[in-house]
Amino acid sequence: MPAYSPHKSKPNPKLGQNFLVDDSARHAIADALGDIRNRTVIEIGPGHGAITDILAGRTRRLIALELDRALAAELTFRFRDRPNVQIIEADVLKTDLVTLIPEGETADVIGNLPYYITSDILLQLFAAGSLGKIARAVLMMQREVAERVAAAPGVRDYGLLSATAQMNAEVAALFTLPPTAFSPPPDVFSTVLRLEFAPRFTELGVDAIGFDTFLRQCFSQKRKTLRNNLRSAGHSPEVLAQAWPASIPELARAEGLALEPMAEFYRALKP
Repeated sequence: MPAYSPHKSKPNPKLGQNFLVDDSARHAIADALGDIRNRTVIEIGPGHGAITDILAGRTRRLIALELDRALAAELTFRFRDRPNVQIIEADVLKTDLVTLIPEGETADVIGNLPYYITSDILLQLFAAGSLGKIARAVLMMQREVAERVAAAPGVRDYGLLSATAQMNAEVAALFTLPPTAFSPPPDVFSTVLRLEFAPRFTELGVDAIGFDTFLRQCFSQKRKTLRNNLRSAGHSPEVLAQAWPASIPELARAEGLALEPMAEFYRALKP
């Protein structure tokens, strides 16, 4: 099979296509998955196969989900002699990732996430991770979104996406790429994150569905205090006063709180 070389075909702007063409970057992203010799890897949005080309020779099984019909056909032909590579023409948001993973196994995920659906894809991965089906993900996304995912409590970028991500995984920011690493160059920088899936719901004594709802209530309006957001969500002042933990200041905002006191508050509010 010939070595990878950047393609010049016209991207589809409706699909947010910006193809990775930086050779050192594509190897660094693939390397971030670690040893995948005995792993199933799901690649989201392979495009022209910049990273697919590397993964195909490293992993036991590679499943690449590509929405663009022409690109899916190109990849199917290109990897026709690779029995460990499966190209699926599909919308990742309409794909049940769990069904792609063999019974009793976990998979790793890699991908350059389209900027306009990054949060939706992350939520889908968290759902699969909560079922114990995804072990690790290496994901490239808009730098500003990555900063929100990785932000710590107390900083400006910390919010609902940060809390949700960190309830489901250990997040590490690896490196940032300039627009020139892509063709066509996007208007933003891109950051690569590695997520080690380790849901904390059992550890913190909360149920996933209920606590996710609680977090949405807490972060519903960033400028409001935690108390006011929860009152707007329907919690009475009396119930809040009775359940309010000593570990949370009276005028606290959700973005200033770690997950542990938030979970403590949720447990106290539950009937």
